[in-house]
Amino acid sequence: MRPLRFLVAVTASVVVIVSAPFVQQLFSTVSTNWGPQSRMLGISATVVPIGIGLLAAIARIRDRRATRYLMLASGLLLGVVYVVFDALSFTECFHFVEYGLLAWLFYRSAMSWGTTRPRVDGSAAPTGDDGSVIVLPLLAGVIVGTMDEWFQWFIPIRAGEARDVILDIVATVCGLLFALSVEPPRWLGLSLRRHSIRRVAVGAGVAVAVFAFFILSVHVGYDVRDPRIGTFRARYSAAELAELSRDRAERWAVEPPVVLRRLSREDQYLSEGLWHVQRRNAAWDAGELATAWRENLILETFYAPVLDAPTREGSESHRWSSEQRSDIEQRPGVDRGPLVSDVYRYPLLVWPSPS
Repeated sequence: MRPLRFLVAVTASVVVIVSAPFVQQLFSTVSTNWGPQSRMLGISATVVPIGIGLLAAIARIRDRRATRYLMLASGLLLGVVYVVFDALSFTECFHFVEYGLLAWLFYRSAMSWGTTRPRVDGSAAPTGDDGSVIVLPLLAGVIVGTMDEWFQWFIPIRAGEARDVILDIVATVCGLLFALSVEPPRWLGLSLRRHSIRRVAVGAGVAVAVFAFFILSVHVGYDVRDPRIGTFRARYSAAELAELSRDRAERWAVEPPVVLRRLSREDQYLSEGLWHVQRRNAAWDAGELATAWRENLILETFYAPVLDAPTREGSESHRWSSEQRSDIEQRPGVDRGPLVSDVYRYPLLVWPSPS
């Protein structure tokens, strides 16, 4: 085992996770300042490193060429197919650079943990001849990818969801295929030897636990029901929304949420409230008065502090004036019955509503 290789892989993982908000800001700045050229620059940020890696891999292939070229081509094809079919943005495509590099680093670390064969000088050389050299880097990609998206979920204007974790896993697989083509083991068996079973079991346990906590944090919420409004989805129950409403009214009276700090804890209550504001305003502009009325009722009932406090979306109140509210309330033909609001932007598994 070479601890330095593992330390390098872990350090690179931490850098990828912590730098995510800054990388996104960099891509946003390029898009704003460079206009039409920004797309080409964004694509180049992914294509150039991958191209250099492919050329380096081809230069290293001297034996077992058919197998190694097949793995290299498979990794490239998988990446291209996923980019096309999932319609990834160039920012998302950059994950293939990040997680491809991490897969290679964790693969080299796993290789140093493999079984050994004697060198000519009598010392032991790693062969990495069991399935752990594939399984361990994949598990590392799941863990790092989940923690990356989990971290981004709590950062303002960033979003982390299970779809992005899948992207990170696909990028890890592509990077692992690249690593196998560049530095294949002396031989490779898919079975696990006794010394590898414990490592794989620990890695799998950590991966499952981290992903489960991620799902609970990001993709589990409630159907909030109100007899006047209908149903809408939120991360919080009706009782929790009422408590958060009281808390934010007190806090924002002293310090309104007008400053967006990139490295800070995102206020999910505020974000949800602003989604309803945006949907209400868009419906009003489109003449969808029933939807606008219903979204406004949701705001008045559950997100009143968002209506009254200055926010990062603007210094003016988001609350309708008494004249505007009276106007829509008195208009004939507006369906004010309960319906379902579709504002929540991410997939959400629903807990049974507390009684």
